[in-house]
Amino acid sequence: MTITTMALRLSDAFAEFLGLLDRPLDPDPLIQIARRQTGLSDFGDTAFVGPLTRLLEACSTESALSIVGRGATRWDIVRFLTNLLIVQDASVRCPEMTAAPIHQPVFITGLPRSGTTFLHRLMLTDPANRAPAVWETISPSPAAGTQQQRIARVARQLKAFEWLAPEFRALHPLEATSPQECSEITAHVFRSLRFDTNYHIPSYRNWLDADVVRHLPAYRFHKRFLQFLQHQDAQHQDGPRWVLKCPEHLFALQAIRAVYPDARLVFVHRDPTKVLLSQARLTEVLRRPFTRRLDPQTLGAHESRRWLDGTRRMMAVGDDAGFPDPICHVHHMDLISDPLSTVEGVYRHFGMTPAPAMASAVERYLAAKPRGGYAEHSYHFEDHGLDEQEERTKFRPYMVRFGVTAEAAPGRRDILTREHVSSGEEQTLES
Repeated sequence: MTITTMALRLSDAFAEFLGLLDRPLDPDPLIQIARRQTGLSDFGDTAFVGPLTRLLEACSTESALSIVGRGATRWDIVRFLTNLLIVQDASVRCPEMTAAPIHQPVFITGLPRSGTTFLHRLMLTDPANRAPAVWETISPSPAAGTQQQRIARVARQLKAFEWLAPEFRALHPLEATSPQECSEITAHVFRSLRFDTNYHIPSYRNWLDADVVRHLPAYRFHKRFLQFLQHQDAQHQDGPRWVLKCPEHLFALQAIRAVYPDARLVFVHRDPTKVLLSQARLTEVLRRPFTRRLDPQTLGAHESRRWLDGTRRMMAVGDDAGFPDPICHVHHMDLISDPLSTVEGVYRHFGMTPAPAMASAVERYLAAKPRGGYAEHSYHFEDHGLDEQEERTKFRPYMVRFGVTAEAAPGRRDILTREHVSSGEEQTLES
């Protein structure tokens, strides 16, 4: 047990003794804090209150929040509410902002840990492309300081999280200036699977899954948030080509089609058994600082159910999700073996023209970030309560449908040899 873990457990024990961990989380005080901090009161659409209430109830009753978890949850909620107020105020003051088009955005999705992040970052070497950065989703308003001040502040926040979860960076390298997933945007209206990753909240997840229409308000805000960023963007006066990424998009294709009818969609495919082990480990690392009760053995089944559903959704649409262009399919093994050709293939698929210097920019990125910046890892089915053959059987229809290459399975922990470790993950990327 590390000193950090010991200190956190002692803090939780003391807080539990004082009864601080059993208090319900109430949305009203958090809403008032956001209003005081911004000096603004108008949220515009207040439909977020119901989902926020559900989320806080689930966190209070199901996730066994630690003292750090309670503090982080409150901070997160206030941050989202503050940004909601700021974006609404800008929408009222600058109606031209919300009239600006978001033209043919590219949505990269697929199974998590399949190479979606790698493809996303390679495409962003083209200066014509744009994605929300981590610092922008946390602190999007110029009223909070200059760009450099906000980047520095978010960098300090990431460092603080790494102190709580030192394994996180190796699993998912993230800087303040890194492109951010769209789940961080949809979380602003509290309709996001981002919360299901950070907390054990089955009632909230089931509510969000119950009706695809529930994603529509999230993507309406998603568009407004992009417009807010675009309005501030001096680099792309005619509007950038937005290249967006999130595995969660699989569960909201109807909402994306309703809000962005000319969107372009990329599916990234990978052997699901590799995905499940890596995603279960990431979920474990993300949840551990926020909870007093974590059983890694339950996480594998959770991820298996979630992403089996995701593969079925991909199979249901095949090549046609109702957008003007057919879906572009990218395979993980192609992406890691020939990244530049794979990116160029995406451009050809959608009839886009890459910047003249993109090829050299991709080569520089690959030289600077071998393996996309990810460390090597070895995973084991038994660590998260999974059986390899059962998972391969469940996901076989998906692999057959899209011609997904099976990857070498990790050895069992009790018979693992040095050769297994060195050969298991070294040729693949986590995300």
